[in-house]
Amino acid sequence: MKNSTKTKYVPALGYHWLTPYYDAVVGATTREHSFKHALIEQAQFEPGQEVLDLASGTGTLAIWIKQHQPGANVTGADGDPAILSLASHKAKKATVSVKFDCALSHDLPYSSAQFDRVVSSLFFHHLCWEDKKRTAHEMFRILKPGAELHIADWGPASNPLMRGLFLFIQLLDGFKNTQDNLSGKLPKLFEEVGFSEVSQGKTFNTIYGTMVLYSATKPDK
Repeated sequence: MKNSTKTKYVPALGYHWLTPYYDAVVGATTREHSFKHALIEQAQFEPGQEVLDLASGTGTLAIWIKQHQPGANVTGADGDPAILSLASHKAKKATVSVKFDCALSHDLPYSSAQFDRVVSSLFFHHLCWEDKKRTAHEMFRILKPGAELHIADWGPASNPLMRGLFLFIQLLDGFKNTQDNLSGKLPKLFEEVGFSEVSQGKTFNTIYGTMVLYSATKPDK
């Protein structure tokens, strides 16, 4: 999903008619299995935890989290009803229990301090800087003290080839929005809204650029 300060919404891959092809495209171009399982390993989910996958898309990450840690309570949130329908169908087919809610990232229908983990993948690069900040504040609000944020998204290019390949993503999703990721501004953003222990984890070179994992913690006090 993609928001702006006017809450303009753009569906996955930019057009509603492309939504049914989202899984095939992401799976073939982003090393999805590798980076999402690395994100799951990084987050270290535990039984009984409340987990939110923000901008959950077709539900792949949420489903994999539930399969990895059946004892966690997993919720996916996205602003596109059509893609949530696909996600619900996938979860039923995988025989896992995942709740999916229709919601925008900057106005989440959850209580403060509700979640132990918030995760998100391939989402922040869609947002303008103002909506990145609004979304980061919402993530901070809904996390419990001491809880963690885990993000996978495009980041600074690891070499000139990755920088050149990333031009396709910039053409597709906008140069201004994606430049924030390319310039490495996400860690600073998370620190500005109050997160501590902000760090960069594994990186993955793909045919569209460098994928980066980030983590952060909401302070206990």
